[in-house]
Amino acid sequence: MFHEYKFTVAERFMRYVQIDTQSDPHSISFPSTEKQKTLSVLLAAELKAIGIMDVETDEYGYVYATIPATSNEPLPVICFCSHIDTAPDCSGTDVKPILHKNYHGQDIVLPDDHNQVISVDAYPYLQEQMGKDIITASGLTLLGADDKSGVAIIMDMAHYLMQHPELAHGTIKILFTPDEEVGRGTDKLDMQKLGADFGYTLDGGELGTYEDETFSADGVTISFYGISAHPGYAKGKMVNALKLVSALLAALPTTAWCPEATEKREGFVHPVHMEGIAEKASVEFIIRDFITDQLTVYEDQLRNLCEQLIQQYPGVTYTFEVKEQYRNMKLVLDQHPQVNERAAKAYKAAGLILRKEPIRGGTDGSRLSFMGLPCANIFTGMQAIHSKHEWVSVYDMQKAVEVLVKLACNMD
Repeated sequence: MFHEYKFTVAERFMRYVQIDTQSDPHSISFPSTEKQKTLSVLLAAELKAIGIMDVETDEYGYVYATIPATSNEPLPVICFCSHIDTAPDCSGTDVKPILHKNYHGQDIVLPDDHNQVISVDAYPYLQEQMGKDIITASGLTLLGADDKSGVAIIMDMAHYLMQHPELAHGTIKILFTPDEEVGRGTDKLDMQKLGADFGYTLDGGELGTYEDETFSADGVTISFYGISAHPGYAKGKMVNALKLVSALLAALPTTAWCPEATEKREGFVHPVHMEGIAEKASVEFIIRDFITDQLTVYEDQLRNLCEQLIQQYPGVTYTFEVKEQYRNMKLVLDQHPQVNERAAKAYKAAGLILRKEPIRGGTDGSRLSFMGLPCANIFTGMQAIHSKHEWVSVYDMQKAVEVLVKLACNMD
């Protein structure tokens, strides 16, 4: 059914990544950057242009759309979701996507910065792209495959279904969210407006992978309150809060308990931001583990380090604030086996073997699952995300479009 279809996913993707939608973790507005709405407006217009009548983008940058059912049977309402923002880790301004046709296995030197080389040694998945097309950035920015590959896949799926009204399917909901990269992707989401039974995010990696398990996550902010004094007369008086933060960071393990030394199912404690002056200084951590109860263990260990530190400095105090960020979506998905069963059927129909992998991170699906929308994660082909080496496989994106169509239509 796809051998005669002219996929639009690569062309869409290369247009979308040229729109700067980088989110900002330090902004207090929603969305965190207004420029995200530029892509929201474009997507809404394109959905209407392919014939979808029920399309809306709101003041927060969400895009909601509904493809009406073509079957008279009582079928579940399925949502497909991707996020429009790109990560703040690397510039997303003036992205120049490059299509490398018929890749032959060579290292790729990016033209705008020859120091940026995408090598087969560093990214062995390139070996599986021989003879296929891949897309990279030019060396000065990230590419934006996370998650504009997912956005383009959903858009091409919608295009295909609208071109083939003879295919029987239930109601399909499309959702594009802002601010996923800064952990706020569902903060202003209208679940009643969405109105789906279960869903799938398009925010995964290699062809055939499927994720129904994420980290559980907390954020921790530690603030030290030092003792201020004029630096010219500070002997025996001053306790510099900046040095207290530095001492805490120096006390953290370097061979375990941190992202640099953990993998697979191991959790971590990771400092991500610090600021302050001599009188008060703060450091923010992200705490991650697949076992939710383990977060408390890490937090207690971190609190013990703080206690040991301030005991050396009478008069110094600190605060320790924990904020829940998201929880492992497997806790919800295990109660809704039809989500995984339907996905496995669609992968098989597309000629793929579903390979489950845990996400060492989170997606909008983590929070959506606990908001009443059980939501797993499907591959997009994105690689080396959040970096100048980011790339995506065109073939993988096309196969993801096929998986979504077969999933929507519940095809064998």
